[in-house]
Amino acid sequence: MTDWTASALTEHFADLEDPRIERAKRHELCDIIVIAICAVICSADNWVEIEEFDRSKQVWLERMLGLPNGIPSHDTFWSGLCTAGCRWQ
Repeated sequence: MTDWTASALTEHFADLEDPRIERAKRHELCDIIVIAICAVICSADNWVEIEEFDRSKQVWLERMLGLPNGIPSHDTFWSGLCTAGCRWQ
């Protein structure tokens, strides 16, 4: 994936309303979604595998997305995506 693809993904989700409470917004919802999409494309099947993908691609993801608070945990993916109304199949 090239940087322009990441930009297209982040632009697509940029206007998505973030329903999380303010104190729970350590990571941008858009970043959580983009990382989850990338991880699932690379065969991640659950929240822990999404976090493992993150950790294995941390340098690339930080260059692409910034991630000022580092890599989100599997719990952050679960709560962020579930709160946003995403369905995990």
